[in-house]
Amino acid sequence: MTLRDFLLMRQELLLIVATLLILSAEIFRDPEKKRSPDLFALILFAIVTFAGFLPSETGTLFGGMYEVTDTRLIMKNILNAGVLIVLLQSVSWLGRKEYEGRTSEYHIILLSTLAGMDFMISAGHFLMFYIGLELATIPLAALVAYDRFSNKSAEGGIKLILISALSSGILLYGLSMIYGTTGSLYFDEVARLFRNGNLEILAFIFFFSGMAFKISIVPFHLWTADVYEGAPVNITSYLSVISKGAAAFIFIIVLFRVFPVIIESWQKLIYVTAVLTMTIGNLFAIRQQNLKRFLAFSSISQAGYLLLGFIGGTQTGMASVIYYILVYVFSNLGAFGVVAAISNSSGRENIGDYNGLYRTNPGLSLVMLLALFSLAGIPPFAGFFGKFFLFTAAAQKGYYILVLIAVLNTIISLYYYLLVVKAMFIVKNETPIGSFNSDLPTKIALGICVAGIVIIGFAGIIFEMIRNSSFGV
Repeated sequence: MTLRDFLLMRQELLLIVATLLILSAEIFRDPEKKRSPDLFALILFAIVTFAGFLPSETGTLFGGMYEVTDTRLIMKNILNAGVLIVLLQSVSWLGRKEYEGRTSEYHIILLSTLAGMDFMISAGHFLMFYIGLELATIPLAALVAYDRFSNKSAEGGIKLILISALSSGILLYGLSMIYGTTGSLYFDEVARLFRNGNLEILAFIFFFSGMAFKISIVPFHLWTADVYEGAPVNITSYLSVISKGAAAFIFIIVLFRVFPVIIESWQKLIYVTAVLTMTIGNLFAIRQQNLKRFLAFSSISQAGYLLLGFIGGTQTGMASVIYYILVYVFSNLGAFGVVAAISNSSGRENIGDYNGLYRTNPGLSLVMLLALFSLAGIPPFAGFFGKFFLFTAAAQKGYYILVLIAVLNTIISLYYYLLVVKAMFIVKNETPIGSFNSDLPTKIALGICVAGIVIIGFAGIIFEMIRNSSFGV
C-alpha cells in the first residue's frame, strides 16, 4: 500500500492520531493546569473537522472492504460537525469538580466511538461493518455511565450494554445467514447472489431487527428513554444525534446497495415500522415531564420520519435522509444545548422548571424556540425543508397514505413541542430559573446551531449537492 492509499482513510487516521495525542497530553500534563487537556482536545478535533472538508480522492482499500465515495465523505463530515458542537457544549459540564482529572478519558472514548462510526460508514464488507459498529457501540456504555456518582447513570450504562449485546447477537445471526446463502460478505457480491427466497428474507429480518435497535425503531425502542434519562445531558445528545445518525447512514447504504432485489419485501416492513415509530414516539412524548425523556421520544418519532426516505429506494430518498440528518444535527443539538446549559447551572431538567424562563434567560429561550420549531417542521426553519424532502421522496413512489399519516403525526408533535414553548413564554412563575451567563464555548455551539437552523433550509444547493453525490454509495 502506498501513502496515497492510506490517505483515503484520512479521517479515521486523524481521529486515531488525535486520540493518541490526547492520551499523551494526559500522561505528561502539568497537574496544576487542570483544564488544558479540554482546550487541547477541542483544538485537535476542530482541525480534524476542518480537514474533513478538504478535497479528497475516492477509492477502495483492503480488497474492497473499505470504500470512500463522495456520499460517504459527506456523511462523515456531518457527524464531525455534530461532534464538534457536542464537545463545545461539554466544556462547562466537564469543568465541574466531580470530573476533575477525568476529562481526557471523555474525549478519548468519544473520538474512539466516532472512529468506529467512520469505519462503519466506509464499509464495503459486512465484517468491516460489524467491527466499526462494535467499536462505535461498546465505548458508549462507558460514556452513559460516566457520572459515577449517579445510580441512574450506572443503570443506563448497564441497560445500553445489555441491549447492545442482544441487538449485536441478532444482527450477527442475520449476517451468518446471509453468508450461508451467498457464500460472501462483500456488499457487491451479496447483492449479486442474494435471492428473494424465504431464508434470505429471514436473514434480512434479523439484520433489520439488529439495526432497528441502534436507530430506536418501534418495537425495538424501549431502552431509549431510560438510557437517555440516565446519561449526562451531553452524552444523551451524542446518543440521540451522532450515534443514531451514523446507524441511519450505514443502514440506508446497505439497503440500497445490498438488498435491492428484495425491495418489495423491505418496503412493506419499513411502511409498518414507520407508522408505528412516528405514532408511538409522538404519543409517548406528550406524557413526558423530564426533558431528556421528552427528547428521547421525540428522537424516536424523528426516526419514523427518516424511514419515509428509506422506503422509496431512490436517489432522492437517500439524499433526503442525509439532508434531514444534517438538519437534525443542528436542531436537536440546539435543544440539547439549552437543556445542558440549564442543567449544569441549576440541575433542573423538567418541563415545569422552564416556566417563565424567558423572563430570566431570553437568549436560551429563543434558541430552544427555534430548535423546537425546526424539529416540528414549521416553516421557514430547516426542519420544514427536511420533512418536505422526506415526504416528497415517499410521495414520488405513491405512498400517499403514509405521507398523510406522517403529516398528522407532525401536527401531534407540534402540540407537545408547543408545551415547552408555552412553559417558557406564557406560563407565569414567581421563582423561575435564575439568570446566568453561559460559557463562551456553549455560546459558540448554540450560535452554530441557530445558524444551521436558519440558513440550511434556504440553501437549496446543499440538498442538490447531496443528491448529485448519491449516485454511488
